[in-house]
Amino acid sequence: MIKSLWNDEAGVVVSAEIVLVLTIAVLAMVVGLSEVAVAVNTELNDFSNAIGALNQSYAFTGFKAVGEYKTKSYVAGSTYSDSTDDCDMNASCDLVCGAPSMPGEGND
Repeated sequence: MIKSLWNDEAGVVVSAEIVLVLTIAVLAMVVGLSEVAVAVNTELNDFSNAIGALNQSYAFTGFKAVGEYKTKSYVAGSTYSDSTDDCDMNASCDLVCGAPSMPGEGND
């Protein structure tokens, strides 16, 4: 019985084909998933650039009410200007490998 099992070659070709197909499938899946990861990182990078480009500045004017001889009420105006942060528009934070650098980084 052991001798007939040892000499039986009925499943050798099928198992070799399965190994070959699975190897190709795994390699294709690794390449595909790495491309998906790069695409997701690129889209998140674009989203973060959009958030960084939002202008959050605000301002309001003051008013002054003057009575007959004196000031009745007075409120000074105020302003806030949103300055550019370090990572806005990816000037210094490259998240995706192979992304083109921004002009002015010294890599021109």
